[in-house]
Amino acid sequence: MNQKSLLELVKKHGSPLFVVDHAELRKNYALFRKHFPRVQIYYAVKVNSDPAIVKTFYELGGSFDVASIQEFRTVYQCIAKLPAKQRQDFIWDKIIYANPIKPVETLEELDRYKPLVTYDNHEEVKKIAKHAPHAGLALRLRVPNTGSMVELSSKFGALPGEAVDLIKYAHEHDLVVEGLSFHVGSQCTNPQNYIQAINLCANIFAEAKSRGFNLKLLDIGGGFPAAYDATVPKFSALAKTINHELDRLFPKEIEILAEPGRFLVASAGTAVSKIIGKAFRNEKLGYYVDDGVYHTYSGVIFDHCTYHLKSFKRGAPQVCAVFGPTCDALDTISLSEELPDLEIGEYLYSENIGAYSAASSTHFNGFPPATVVHVNQ
Repeated sequence: MNQKSLLELVKKHGSPLFVVDHAELRKNYALFRKHFPRVQIYYAVKVNSDPAIVKTFYELGGSFDVASIQEFRTVYQCIAKLPAKQRQDFIWDKIIYANPIKPVETLEELDRYKPLVTYDNHEEVKKIAKHAPHAGLALRLRVPNTGSMVELSSKFGALPGEAVDLIKYAHEHDLVVEGLSFHVGSQCTNPQNYIQAINLCANIFAEAKSRGFNLKLLDIGGGFPAAYDATVPKFSALAKTINHELDRLFPKEIEILAEPGRFLVASAGTAVSKIIGKAFRNEKLGYYVDDGVYHTYSGVIFDHCTYHLKSFKRGAPQVCAVFGPTCDALDTISLSEELPDLEIGEYLYSENIGAYSAASSTHFNGFPPATVVHVNQ
């Protein structure tokens, strides 16, 4: 969004402000569809679970990756008015519960919908068989996460060598394994992660078939990078590489899923904050703003992400620190922003902050999260 529009919004709604541009959501969705025509989009709700965002992707024909029962309920609200049969079909075809570890209570609630769920170990099979016997399964594999901003392989994923035995174990418990899934790590800028994972899955498909198990689904997960800066590879080039391997190794009848999140929503979010304090410390100018790492800038902590701040006012830049409003020293947004000399009451803004940001906001120290404003709905 342009600066004039942001200033008009913050003057109307106050600060801190988190602006979601739905035109940008639709643009990113269309771009993903263009470059991955064979792949069904399952939006990773955890990236930003705002119901208005979920509704926009639902209206575009999207499917959904949920990782908690509350995320499932958020998606369910979009389809609640559909006839029962259509709701059931939607849940089976367009929702995957992609958290490999699920509470018993969640499985019991999901079972009546005959959900598609992931798993990666023997104990989870026994739990699913007992509490959600109508579920379809996708085996989550451990794959390389080299070069990704947030790695996930240390927490989830079965070893490739045990994959077919785990498929067999599920069938022995009267469960059906529909296919395989993997995740190359969040904000993946290394295409080789995808290449290695896809080739690994092709080998497991072949081994499973030789042992009597015909898999029909491949979930290539998330990790598709947002263009935070010029170092991020072009999305079109990444898609070309992945599509080549998918078409080479998997026949057309195999259903291909993906779980993009960051790519779809990062550029759609903009944060606007007000300078509430100003001080010189250790020969450096420091600004204190009314948003921070316990709120919209939580990605600094939880997502290992850097969000640059910009000024609405021109002036000679100097290296500044920017701190959030709480009394915790951890609440540091940046120690090296280039900003002009600004006054208390003026505003700063950060672009490309739609992913893993407002989703983790808290009320720490009594400071409320930023007001969320949706535009171009």
